Amino acid sequence: MVLTGTIVNGLAIIVAALIGLKIKNIPEQMKTTVLQAIALAVIILGISMGLKSEQFLIVISSLVIGTVIGEKLNLENRLNQVGLWIESKIGAKEEGKVAKAFVTTTLIYVVGAMAIIGALDSGLRGDHSVLYTKAMLDGVSSLIFASTLGVGVVFSAIPVILYQGMIALLATQINAFISEELLDLLIIELTGTGGILIVAIGLNILGLTKIKVANMLPSIVVVSILVLLFSNFS
Repeated sequence: MVLTGTIVNGLAIIVAALIGLKIKNIPEQMKTTVLQAIALAVIILGISMGLKSEQFLIVISSLVIGTVIGEKLNLENRLNQVGLWIESKIGAKEEGKVAKAFVTTTLIYVVGAMAIIGALDSGLRGDHSVLYTKAMLDGVSSLIFASTLGVGVVFSAIPVILYQGMIALLATQINAFISEELLDLLIIELTGTGGILIVAIGLNILGLTKIKVANMLPSIVVVSILVLLFSNFS
């Protein structure tokens, strides 16, 4: 089934996060240090992804255009509102904590290259191995995030399933429109753009900045359009 990898990924996040919520008596200082360690790993991952770009002008243009669109749509606020709505429904004690956990982990799990490549593999070849690997990685991190950030991590599985599921379903038809060579180029530039967004997420987790990463998400769509235009002109 096309969506098998995506469903496994979502379930891994939910189950691991629920386990993380059961872990009690962790000293606050330890939680802070663990979260900082994760943030540093996220930044290194983002840098390694960003350096894979072969057409950096496309990446920069995508970020600029995508961020302008995201600011106009105010995506960061909309995503926060979803988090706050979830918060109100479950009766969370600390205002804003669920929303923060939901937004932070949602962005980490959907922006990465593995989400795109894995979903494409599921749709194009019926190969779920990348998403199975991502499920293990997301499961480990969601356990840790849930133990430090709280229950909002559980709900990040919903946008992961919707996002990856949509890509996987679209990928079943993509061969009819673009060549394999163009698809490879698209994945490279998507990886580069996503890597920069992941660096921003890591900096936010560390508390060094307050970058509105969600407002940059349209860059992922813009880079796809620019790669297609670039390939046509070249």
